[in-house]
Amino acid sequence: MGIVNRSIFLILLLNISLIVSQSQSKMSVTIFAAASLTDAFESIAETYETLNPSVDLVFNFAGSSTLAAQLAQDAPADIFASANPMQMRVVHDAGRIDLPSRPFAYNQLIVILPIDNPANITQLADLTRSDTNLVIAAPDVPVRVYTDTVLHQLALADELPDDFAEQVLSNVVSEEGNVRRVVAKIALGEADAGIVYTSDVTPDIRDQLITIPIPDAFNVKATYPIALLNDAQHPQEAGDFLNFVLSDTGQMLLAEWGFIPVSADAANSICVPISRTADSRGFLSLFFVFICDTPNSTG
Repeated sequence: MGIVNRSIFLILLLNISLIVSQSQSKMSVTIFAAASLTDAFESIAETYETLNPSVDLVFNFAGSSTLAAQLAQDAPADIFASANPMQMRVVHDAGRIDLPSRPFAYNQLIVILPIDNPANITQLADLTRSDTNLVIAAPDVPVRVYTDTVLHQLALADELPDDFAEQVLSNVVSEEGNVRRVVAKIALGEADAGIVYTSDVTPDIRDQLITIPIPDAFNVKATYPIALLNDAQHPQEAGDFLNFVLSDTGQMLLAEWGFIPVSADAANSICVPISRTADSRGFLSLFFVFICDTPNSTG
């Protein structure tokens, strides 16, 4: 082999070795996140991975109740981001989470219609018409819990009937496993109306939908909590990503995707992983303690 060819071969071998080395050195952080967080978390991940090239964020997006059931059955993960505290509690009760979860975003509900609006729905009262086909999430999915609450609260409005919730629910033709499926069915014109999070009306689908807002007085403030799993494989990196979600940058990206950021105090209340060494029986072992700095609060 000539000197030039040998040099080219060695350079190629070195490059391949560097690529393999970099690939092997990446830490994978597994995040179980509510389906409604898909776009926002993918946007946050893009920024985070640019700043932290040694970390590979791996997402499992699904309905929070589905994710909670998987985690309760010991599915491996580092972080759980739920669309409501109830499903976080399920994971806590299963022994997978010890530390308190932190709220990182809020959301509200909105009514969506297909762009051609074949049912000619123009107001909330129209959802009670017997010829209206409604799609909502299935029971136990967080957005369904919020939907039921909002429907019953709307019954208190002067312009709506006392049995508003019952009339609307009688028009349900499909119950979906997560909120993204509700959005997809309405965008495709498979039903006349759906109830979803405001954050689900994303830029890529906005021109396929008509929206009817729900007044704040009858809407909900859906709380999204996030927590580290107590058996996280990479607690240092997972804690760093959790902090990033709660940072000004993370909160700004969530807001860009239609979420309501947590307050400044809550955003500063983060769980910081502190590495410690313990000298036990003459051996040094490494473990992590997560210190949560919580500002003064009345609730």
